[in-house]
Amino acid sequence: MSLGSLNLFFSFYFSKKIMLNEIALIFFYVIILLYSVILHEVAHGVMAFYLGDLTAKYAGRLSANPLRHIDPMMTIFMPLALLVLSGGRFAFGGAKPVPYNPYNLKDQKRGPIWVALAGPGSNIVIAFLGAFLGKMIAVPLSVKVSIINSFKMADWQGLSVLISNSFGSIFFAILVMIVFWNVILAFFNLIPIPPLDGSKLFFFIFPVSPQTLASMEQFGLAFLIFFLLFFSNALGAFLNFFLDLFLRLAF
Repeated sequence: MSLGSLNLFFSFYFSKKIMLNEIALIFFYVIILLYSVILHEVAHGVMAFYLGDLTAKYAGRLSANPLRHIDPMMTIFMPLALLVLSGGRFAFGGAKPVPYNPYNLKDQKRGPIWVALAGPGSNIVIAFLGAFLGKMIAVPLSVKVSIINSFKMADWQGLSVLISNSFGSIFFAILVMIVFWNVILAFFNLIPIPPLDGSKLFFFIFPVSPQTLASMEQFGLAFLIFFLLFFSNALGAFLNFFLDLFLRLAF
């Protein structure tokens, strides 16, 4: 075999390896999103169970089995569609909301607040753990910064090159994904617009009449879509602030 043929062979082998690494990274990206959403929803049900409501338990929703939480549109179609439309740069989704009956809670005044905050709270705890474990990994700071920057730019090829042949770098990249999704889910859901969890806390602190609350919840999704369309820059700055805060803990 000639030198040119050898170079062509190794170039093909390396490119194929990088492509497989990219596919693996995107796979982990989607799986971590799926389980972060599931744990968020399960946390709502666990808190309701702790406070006296067994609805989620009887519905079989206190489970990490994804089949019990998958919504065809929100869990499968929307994330895949966004991933394709964004060229692999972005995906987002949700799971079926865990049911609970607020009238079964021991404290019917504050109970719904604790149930609502349990979801974002669980994501914040997971993000802290991910950042803490990332800090424990013996990878040079410059490599950690490069991994985070490549991930933020959704540069899957560059990221796959950075982490190739280094178990510590691979593990750190996965932890960055865990921190990313859990921070996004936590603080996005704390926005005080129905049906997001933050609205429960907002209307507890600033109560409105039941009729006004019912109207806001009825049109909450429309308000949320309006907010996402016209205040996306502000939302991005808000989420990036907390994301950078947590990722700095991993250095």
